[in-house]
Amino acid sequence: MKNNYLPIAKAFRLVQKIQQSQCSLSVVRKQMRFSSNVSQNEKSFFITTPIFYVNASPHIGHLYSAVIADCQSRYKQLREVRTKFSTGTDEHGLKIQQAAETAGEDPLLFCTNVSEKFRNLFNTCSISYTDYIRTTEPRHRVAVEHVWSVLRDKGLIYKGSYEGWYSTQDESFLTASQVGDGVDSSGQNVKISLESGHKVEWMKEDNYMFRLSTFRHQLLDWLEADRNAIRPERFYQAVVQWLQDDLPDLSVSRQKSRLQWGIPVPGDPNQTIYVWLDALVNYLTVAGYPGKHQQWWKFAHHVVGKDILKFHAIYWPAFLLGAGLPLPQTIHVHSHWTVNGKKMSKSIGNVIDPLERSNVFTTDGMRYFLLRQGVPDSDCDYKDDKVIKLLNAELADSLGGLLNRCTAPALNPAQVYPVFYPNYFPFEPTEQSRAISEDYHMLSAVGNLPSVVECYYEDMHVYKALEAINACVRQTNGFVQRHAPWKLSRQNIEEKHWQDTIIHVALECLRIYGLLLQPVVPQISNKLLSKLGVKPNERNWAALNFLPRFHGMECPFEGRILGTDTDVLFNRLERPSVKGPRPQKYTSKHA
Repeated sequence: MKNNYLPIAKAFRLVQKIQQSQCSLSVVRKQMRFSSNVSQNEKSFFITTPIFYVNASPHIGHLYSAVIADCQSRYKQLREVRTKFSTGTDEHGLKIQQAAETAGEDPLLFCTNVSEKFRNLFNTCSISYTDYIRTTEPRHRVAVEHVWSVLRDKGLIYKGSYEGWYSTQDESFLTASQVGDGVDSSGQNVKISLESGHKVEWMKEDNYMFRLSTFRHQLLDWLEADRNAIRPERFYQAVVQWLQDDLPDLSVSRQKSRLQWGIPVPGDPNQTIYVWLDALVNYLTVAGYPGKHQQWWKFAHHVVGKDILKFHAIYWPAFLLGAGLPLPQTIHVHSHWTVNGKKMSKSIGNVIDPLERSNVFTTDGMRYFLLRQGVPDSDCDYKDDKVIKLLNAELADSLGGLLNRCTAPALNPAQVYPVFYPNYFPFEPTEQSRAISEDYHMLSAVGNLPSVVECYYEDMHVYKALEAINACVRQTNGFVQRHAPWKLSRQNIEEKHWQDTIIHVALECLRIYGLLLQPVVPQISNKLLSKLGVKPNERNWAALNFLPRFHGMECPFEGRILGTDTDVLFNRLERPSVKGPRPQKYTSKHA
């Protein structure tokens, strides 16, 4: 009978190798590069969200950007990488000036009130930023003026005349091919942006121009040399396609008579710096520019919505090249959230208030949903029913149910991390072992899970990481259900030892899940790991040594007293408690 089990051990090792293929080849290569260079090039990590436009309150798209960046920052910290994480608000420009006038408020007071709404949302939703930047801060003005002066002194900014289509709503210039016919709210025929649908106007005025046209070939060379400069691939290809056409020089100022709310052009108080040049420099401001910025800037990664890709993948790199500064390591692009298949709109009344939803579904619940359902290269649809169904199935029932079952006093009366008995679950199966082939497949999947999740976290495909974790949670539930430890008698020494082994294995699985989920759901993970008695210094990436007793090593958790918290990990949600979406203002500039 012993020989019948030998193929299981071979299969166990084979499955470990096969499961490596869950990560794409490109991600594996990237991860190999990460592992080999961590001591030299990856000891620091600087990640940014867009700075969000303060013409209206935050919506769910803003929270999505912040949660993506926060997850990545927390993951890097688990790897013991020194991190800087910035977010904040973009507070200059014609739209802000007009919004403040409409509200009858001083522009700075208007900006401060809305900026605090973003800060409150991010604090509530466990966004662990290290710097919250506002473009109305003095340090930012210093950085913007310095960049302007460098570009001007190099002859890259010149006095000229701009004539063409301009969208005030998008703060964006458009070519003729980007403009179409439309109708405004009063039924008048107007010209609109084909991308955003916002009204555009023909503008002609004297201002300052940036020699964007001179950088087209350098930008193409940059992208050809680094296929990971813009991720996912879909957006990389979009930028390459844009660069096939000539780039017109870019207007980088506005006449003060039309735009007062912004940073004046150095040496010319009659002109105001274009809001996008102003806004993009925030990343340098946070890094410490123009002072000691090198320690952070060379490690920069940006998270942006697809609607602001052109500004970050063409304008921003051109400004940096012109200023003689390194380009960001990667621009990570995500798509948008729709509601019931439609774009969020105040007129429709389907704009989702992320703070309200976080109060209903919990902050970790919202974080989990956004990262589990958010696919970077395609738009995602939001529905309350979808949130409830997902959170109940994966957090309340699957993960929470597994923890409750394995720590219940009826099954674990001593409330300890029980002993693992190798003779019942040996590395090389014998005729005395009680584990079966499915159990070995589960151990293989969970043992390999950290490397799979690592690949997906590195590539910011968090939804794939959560899919892999959830699959393993289901396997662990199947393992417990299959062996039904509640049916074993603790008065029978053999059955007691097998029961302890089953629970030990399940708790080890839960420990791995809790460690891996920390970047996504920090509060839930803390609750789970505290229940298992895992100390704060045992919660980093190096602690992902799954089931050491199975491999003949000591387990520091064996015999340890479990935590005393008796609350469920995640309460099931009920549909009647959810209110409908409330309309609110929003901007598509930083979605």
